[in-house]
Amino acid sequence: ADDWIVWNDSSTSITTFVSPQPVEATDNAFWDQFWADTATSVQDVFALVPAAEIRAVREESPSNLATLCYKAVEKLVQGAESGCHTEKERQIVLNCCRLLTRILPYIFEDPDWRGFFWSTVPGAGRGGGDEDDENARPLAESLLLAVTDLLFCPDFTVQSHRRSTVDTAEDIHSIDSCEYIWEAGVGFAHSPQPNYIHDLNRTELLKLLLTCFSEAMYLPPSSDSSNTNPWVQFFCSTENRHALPLFTSLLNVVCAYDPVGYGIPYNHLLFSDYREPLVEEAAQVLIVTLDYDSSTSSSPTVDGTTTGTAMDDVDPPGPDNLFVNYLSRIHREEDFQFILKGVARLLSNPLVQTYLPNSAKKIQFHQELLVLFWKLCDFNKKFLFFVLKSSDVLDILVPILYFLNDARADQSRVGLMHIGVFILLLLSGERNFGVRLNKPYSVRVPMDIPVFTGTHADLLIIVFHKIITSGHQRLQPLFDCLLTIVVNVSPYLKSLSMVAANKLLHLLEAFSTTWFLFSAVQNHHLVFFLLEVFNNIIQYQFDGNSNLVYAVIRKRNVFHQLANLPTDSQSIQKGLQRKKKSPEPISRSNSQDGVSMEGSRPAAPAEPGTLKTSLVATPGIDKLTEKSQVSEDGTMRSLEPEASQLSPEGNPPAALSDGEPWSGEASHSRRDRRRLSSASSSGHWTPTPDWVMSWKSKLPLQTIMRLLQVLVPQVEKICIDKGLTDESEILKFLQHGTLVGLLPVPHPILIRKYQANSGTAMWFRTYMWGVIYLRNVDPPIWYDTDVKLFEIQRV
Repeated sequence: ADDWIVWNDSSTSITTFVSPQPVEATDNAFWDQFWADTATSVQDVFALVPAAEIRAVREESPSNLATLCYKAVEKLVQGAESGCHTEKERQIVLNCCRLLTRILPYIFEDPDWRGFFWSTVPGAGRGGGDEDDENARPLAESLLLAVTDLLFCPDFTVQSHRRSTVDTAEDIHSIDSCEYIWEAGVGFAHSPQPNYIHDLNRTELLKLLLTCFSEAMYLPPSSDSSNTNPWVQFFCSTENRHALPLFTSLLNVVCAYDPVGYGIPYNHLLFSDYREPLVEEAAQVLIVTLDYDSSTSSSPTVDGTTTGTAMDDVDPPGPDNLFVNYLSRIHREEDFQFILKGVARLLSNPLVQTYLPNSAKKIQFHQELLVLFWKLCDFNKKFLFFVLKSSDVLDILVPILYFLNDARADQSRVGLMHIGVFILLLLSGERNFGVRLNKPYSVRVPMDIPVFTGTHADLLIIVFHKIITSGHQRLQPLFDCLLTIVVNVSPYLKSLSMVAANKLLHLLEAFSTTWFLFSAVQNHHLVFFLLEVFNNIIQYQFDGNSNLVYAVIRKRNVFHQLANLPTDSQSIQKGLQRKKKSPEPISRSNSQDGVSMEGSRPAAPAEPGTLKTSLVATPGIDKLTEKSQVSEDGTMRSLEPEASQLSPEGNPPAALSDGEPWSGEASHSRRDRRRLSSASSSGHWTPTPDWVMSWKSKLPLQTIMRLLQVLVPQVEKICIDKGLTDESEILKFLQHGTLVGLLPVPHPILIRKYQANSGTAMWFRTYMWGVIYLRNVDPPIWYDTDVKLFEIQRV
């Protein structure tokens, strides 16, 4: 026997109904109890229908569970057909919605049930009439189509356009939902009157959609990008007649949202904001529908049913996922401006400093916004160029640096660190990004970093230095990415501050210790990256960078030690012994950190017990990027992937995040990377003289050695002649000095541009669903179900 919890029509009291045998689908009196017109909330449904009971029914009375799902979908279809004109119909629709949101995860967690919604139900023909069953729609399709219809249902989820209330209610099938887009913005100029009931109803329907899409959580991660989510695939196909207005509604609702409102302090404590839950839900549904592996797409055609509101018809047809297609075809400047301003406003919201503590509302969905911004840049190159065309890109950069700096000590936020770095890697592949970084940094967001006067480039370098020297161990795989970003922007940096210059040299000092260089197979790459930074600045931006040149001269012994790195076995062993006692990757001392900014709090580790979700491995930097050479006219040409100068010993192991790797190569490298010191002691790999020689001979030291050869004697002479210990005189000399004709011929600028691949697509999928899982706690839709895409861990 199994327990069914049902609502009694007569009261809100709950009776446990025990049914020893299957209940007939025709027994409406029995089934109607589940969506009777009692006023319940989604939280009530979760409390009244415990997980154990759903699983018991699934195992012991499968036909009852099947009938319940079928009847609930049938009620939604009827509601969509009728247009939900009465309060009672609306209540039934919402209760069915809540019930399905509760039950679906338990259908997905059981492989035997997963196909259930894709089976057809007898008599449910695609045309609605009693046609042959071959033409029947799968239950999943009926459910998705009913929900999309209900999202544009006058007086339920959208404002009715009819003036009179007499029986002229709009026919839901004849309305053009493009006239009912929820918010002004892309492709829609009219801003409807806010209506909190409509917002609440939309939120519940979107929650159900998200739950439908969450089947992805119950499949293990795989690098096979052909794993399309059938729910998303159907929802984003031409079968969904509301695809365009729904895409536009979701995008506009997110980008138009202003959490601070009219700026009245403490406003958010007095009035409940019905828009915020809708915006969160819209952002989550949007990023899930855009989960599409662009690296494998061969742009299948769309069968001509898209309309040209905000989208450009001259572009070639895009992928068959209409949401990705629409996103990639937005092209009007005012639309780009609206999106960029909206995303920047929301990302900056947690940084907004007010004089009254807690007086401004703080949003929590910045991770979803970062994924959305990533998708926009990845799928719409015109948007990316628009972002980089003006200094507005800095309104995205500063919040990202804030989040990176704030999360660096918190193991539960490794995913946030990765997405922030990935976005900066994508931006850094474009010359304009490097140029924009020269803008002076004046916004004083309180951050736990040394005080400095300088540009956004200085801010970026100082934050990256902080992440590398005082982040937690799990961030090591990101070091390659962080330094690649600095390399990419370095040819364009006109004038680094003394603080930033010292930080770069401190990193070189730390990474070029013999212990570090010999303790893992890929550690020397970090030195190559830093030398490339110095070479780019000296060759292309010498004039404004006297601070960096001075720092190089002061730390010249680091370069001499690199040039004279010992390569015999005895020295290698001695170098490894040096740090055995305390395997701290980078000395925290002597990094001259100075005073942190006023009002900042140190980056805090996660509270013990904080939940986090695991992530799959990210591909190594050589897989993440492809090299392009910048020609004299500024255009880039892609270089044939040759054996990288950075990896004479073959490709470096894949960088690892904190999830279990899903390829053999990665699991090997996971052991390598466990700790910088363990590579040698664990015996997997031992440095040899030949190996050291293979890369030492390629260290690009010529430019710096020539600079030292020319400038050091001159600087020493000034010091002796004038008895100087004052660096301002030396800086003045260096500012007016020149090395024209004295340096080797400038090398071509190499940029490592991000390239899409199935590895990052899988990483994004696990990260995105992990965020959605952890953020949906009220009600806890997926909590305690058997998800397979990631592990839930406690810090």
